[in-house]
Amino acid sequence: MIFIIQTFATIFATPIKPVEVIMEYRRLGSSGLKLSALSLGSWVTFGKQVDLHDATILLQSAYDAGVNFFDNAEGYEAGESEKIMGEAIDSLGLPRDTFAVSSKVFFGGRKPTQMGLSAKHIRDACDAALVRLKVDYLDLFFCHRPDIDTPIVETVRAMHTLIQQGKILYWGTSEWSAQQITEAHAAAMAHNLTPPTMEQPQYNLFNRDRVEAEYRPLYENYGMGTTIWSPLASGLLTGKYNDGIPDDSRLALPGYEWLKDRWNSEEGRMKLEKVRALTQLAKDQGMSVTHLALAWCLKNPNVSTVILGASRLSQLEDNLKAMDVVEKITPETLAAIEAIVENKPAAPERYGQ
Repeated sequence: MIFIIQTFATIFATPIKPVEVIMEYRRLGSSGLKLSALSLGSWVTFGKQVDLHDATILLQSAYDAGVNFFDNAEGYEAGESEKIMGEAIDSLGLPRDTFAVSSKVFFGGRKPTQMGLSAKHIRDACDAALVRLKVDYLDLFFCHRPDIDTPIVETVRAMHTLIQQGKILYWGTSEWSAQQITEAHAAAMAHNLTPPTMEQPQYNLFNRDRVEAEYRPLYENYGMGTTIWSPLASGLLTGKYNDGIPDDSRLALPGYEWLKDRWNSEEGRMKLEKVRALTQLAKDQGMSVTHLALAWCLKNPNVSTVILGASRLSQLEDNLKAMDVVEKITPETLAAIEAIVENKPAAPERYGQ
């Protein structure tokens, strides 16, 4: 489903002219919920690089461009990210039936009852997220990571209860293995509970195995949707690190040295060489490497929505324009990309054929 979105923000002294894009809407797996192909997340940005004023501008601009899904988590800046998003949505007065918002449960604090996926923490985290986000229900609620100390059936039952209470509409997982997701479905079936609808995995040109190979049976068997994060590999696929690390980039932020170390490794330097080649390929195709990387993600039919992260309005506006180049990612372009990255997961083996 595709709509042309062209509205104007009216809450600011100087109205923000929205990005004119043709936004596509995709079903969240086999559910009936339709999410914008591009969505807006708050990891690293809201509460870290983005204050309430700028967050409000980003949300308004995204919404005016057709974005209808905003992603968050209790662990993002210890809840501050959700507070900022909630205040921004509230100040904008967005009709609740025109957007979807999410939270994630796992990293709620340092005390034993503030971590993990126990029934208690799931309930407490949901209630806290509703307050911070200033909403009556969450559209999507994710288990932020698997919890090996909590029986999966306990987690499934806790999520089912929240759905029965009307506090959440859909629940899912993030960075769970295919085996763990399968166990969750088995527990739901055995106890007549609501199974997970979606998974939120990392997916980009350098992280493909889980989405394209490991999860392959889950799309057909369970109709699983995906809300993918880090489509630009923490900025690497924008090309801005081709000549070094800018002072204002994510890799230069305190507390994110692990990202910097990742790209300074031998493997990271090899990936940078590939980004330089992808940058030239994108240029030859008449687009930026950022748009090429985002559009490549959108070409995967099992991707329900691509979560964008932005610390500046100009950055968000540019990323949204990736919708305009999806049609340019032809089979020939895909083949040229594969020749550079050389990491396509193998197809299932058909023995004896």
